[in-house]
Amino acid sequence: MSDEKKPLLSPKTKRYILSVLALAGFFLLWEVICLATGVSDLVLPRPSQIAAVLVEKMPLLWPHTVQTLYTTVTGFVLGVLVGIVLGMIIGSSRLAYDVAYPLLVGFSSIPKVAVVPIFVVWFGAGTMPAILTSLVISIFPVVVNVATGLANTEPELEDVLKVLGASKRDVLWNVGLPRALPYLFASLKIAITLSFVGTVLSETVAANKGIGNVMMIASGNFDVPLVFAGLFILAVLGVALYAVSALIEVRLTGWAQRKNDMAMA
Repeated sequence: MSDEKKPLLSPKTKRYILSVLALAGFFLLWEVICLATGVSDLVLPRPSQIAAVLVEKMPLLWPHTVQTLYTTVTGFVLGVLVGIVLGMIIGSSRLAYDVAYPLLVGFSSIPKVAVVPIFVVWFGAGTMPAILTSLVISIFPVVVNVATGLANTEPELEDVLKVLGASKRDVLWNVGLPRALPYLFASLKIAITLSFVGTVLSETVAANKGIGNVMMIASGNFDVPLVFAGLFILAVLGVALYAVSALIEVRLTGWAQRKNDMAMA
């Protein structure tokens, strides 16, 4: 029998505990620095002040939070669907790559703040411009990663399947897309953060509801703690959606994550 004792905490649990401690240490250091330097809350509010604002004004902030979350998720989902379709087309056809990819790069290079007024002219101020801004800003990373994943499918494997009688569509659905899943989920983690950027950008310009609108009004009133409270809400929403994406990724692409998990253990 082995005399080795099993550790009380698994490596995964230890990582979670260290993450929580590091986060708590960050806010504690922030609080101490603000108190020690006497910095005004108009410049940098303390975490305790931000927490007090969140508790006090959460009944008012909650509808705006729901609006921002709804707008972001809607734009993100639509952007991912469009991005997957475009990525499949570009990654499967050299002609489509040569024609569509330069146009996509050019459109992605346009600052999204420049397209918000156009969306307002077309659809009016409100939710629709925010959804469209969230949509267009999240498409590019999805297209690039899906196309890259399809392009990296082993030619030898494709040749074997074709010899066995598989069509190009069979190769795409049974080999190409499963091999592209790790690339897709890597892009989702980028796209979800960009979606929040697009939503808040549009809410500050062309909306009367949402966290972005709250932050714009608060900054105009020099209510800096409320601005930071809005930033905190956006950060929590972003982390939550990122965690959901990571959880789905583990469920669907565990075969690609196994080696990394073993290395981190």
